[in-house]
Amino acid sequence: MNTNITLRDIAKALNLSISTVSRALTDSYQIGEKTKQEVLAYAKEHHYVPNRMARGLKEGKSRSIGVVVCSIDNNFMAQMLDGIDQYCSEHDYQLIMMQSKELFEQEKANVNLLYAGGIDGLLICPSYQTTDFSYLINLQESGLPVVLFDRLSNHIDTHKVAVDNFKGAYEATQHLINNGYHAIAHLNWNTQLSTATERFEGYKKALKDAGIPFNNDWVKFCDTSNAATLDEELETAIGELMALKQVPRAIFTATDLLSTKCLEILRKCGHRIPEDIALVGFSNTDLAEVLNPSLSTIRQPSLEIGRLAAKQLLSLISDRRATEHFETILLPTELQVRASSQKSK
Repeated sequence: MNTNITLRDIAKALNLSISTVSRALTDSYQIGEKTKQEVLAYAKEHHYVPNRMARGLKEGKSRSIGVVVCSIDNNFMAQMLDGIDQYCSEHDYQLIMMQSKELFEQEKANVNLLYAGGIDGLLICPSYQTTDFSYLINLQESGLPVVLFDRLSNHIDTHKVAVDNFKGAYEATQHLINNGYHAIAHLNWNTQLSTATERFEGYKKALKDAGIPFNNDWVKFCDTSNAATLDEELETAIGELMALKQVPRAIFTATDLLSTKCLEILRKCGHRIPEDIALVGFSNTDLAEVLNPSLSTIRQPSLEIGRLAAKQLLSLISDRRATEHFETILLPTELQVRASSQKSK
């Protein structure tokens, strides 16, 4: 049995009009502070739950947004989703979340299902395979607000929120150079998404600025979308690096998954870190401090990415004219130095 109290119940108990109660609960400037506090206290005491559906019908909105991500099986993505959820909850929006599993066709199916369900807007972190954004552009043109987060693309014009991947990669590579490492390998993922390409460019620019020639043999691209084959592919890549005539003395890895797996494989193969080879990676894992050795990382402000992406989307939902001024926000990363990249001896 549903025993939730209604606006009418609160109004009757406090001898107020229903409209006054409604405005007080939404913090309207038209209602005095004393009345607001009285209404809020009564609502809290009696466990009032707003009828989202009724409010949505009145506003002509579902008060729900769709969120499509590649996967939720890593700390970085979970932290971004937490930021999205926090901001949306604060503004009385609910999330409907789906995973593409790094598959373009599944991403499209997810988005179409969310659109058919009447979402007010879409937050999307594109899949590993995504190169065609025309289906999202079509939805934009039909009136659906879309915001990209984490993985960006120049193929669609909208609000975008991510970190400064170029600068983060530059600082990671520069840190290794400053610690005496000049033979620096790079492990990345083979996608055209901005996350990968900008980190690759940041790595190359740091080498160039330090007068270190770029060596294509020291760069390996892995298919991170296939968990079943990634370990084997990464072991092969590391084996090829270690078999070179000029063996790299350090590795900069471009993703959370590559960072932790690379550390594991290097240790399994008997390589001492950092004595034989130093390591720095992009990673938001909470285990970086307790790994053996502790892992130097480029940490991303994941919670803030999520909150800002949600804020940008809700701004589009509330004011469709905001499409005239799209913004790309790149947040700074933080180099966290630990044992895996100690100075070369």
